[in-house]
Amino acid sequence: MKRIGLFGGSFDPVHNGHIEAVDSFLKSGLIDEIWILLTPVSPHKKDQEKTDFKHRYNMLKLAFQESDNTKISDIEKDLPKPSYTLQTIHHLKEKYPEYTFFLCLGEDSLQSFHKWHKYKEILQECALMVVDRPGSDHKSVDSDILEKTIFVDHSPMDISSSEIRQTTDSSSLVNLPNVVQKYILKNNLYNDSR
Repeated sequence: MKRIGLFGGSFDPVHNGHIEAVDSFLKSGLIDEIWILLTPVSPHKKDQEKTDFKHRYNMLKLAFQESDNTKISDIEKDLPKPSYTLQTIHHLKEKYPEYTFFLCLGEDSLQSFHKWHKYKEILQECALMVVDRPGSDHKSVDSDILEKTIFVDHSPMDISSSEIRQTTDSSSLVNLPNVVQKYILKNNLYNDSR
């Protein structure tokens, strides 16, 4: 039975921290592949203005074009909005009943996991795989969540997509793969002054 990690997010933009996390999930030996699920409308960020889905999808394809055992998925754009994780997992389990799924998260997401839509049902559907994030710890996480959590060895990078979007000079682009930097500059994304 193939073991698949699901790593979802807005990826606005995808950065080196995401790439390192995916690498750590794969190196854990717990999964055969990781599917990177681009979220059109995150329930946690409904009010946040998003870069066009097509641009975010293109940047993901570029960022992971040379990565083995990764698949970029736009499946959530065809599911009802907002993009609840439980809905996506149900859809994938129906479509691929022969696969075992793991939900891949950063430790910052683990800390707020109890606020996710029907989080207890998510835990019934799949275990969590979690990579460390700077400034995060899991001391405050409920024991029922930790019982279903596997922590993965990882050297975290202190980068966030929101910081990259808000920085007004091109210095923040160093935290992006070169192909993504070029795409952002070519398409004049995030900052008109770049």
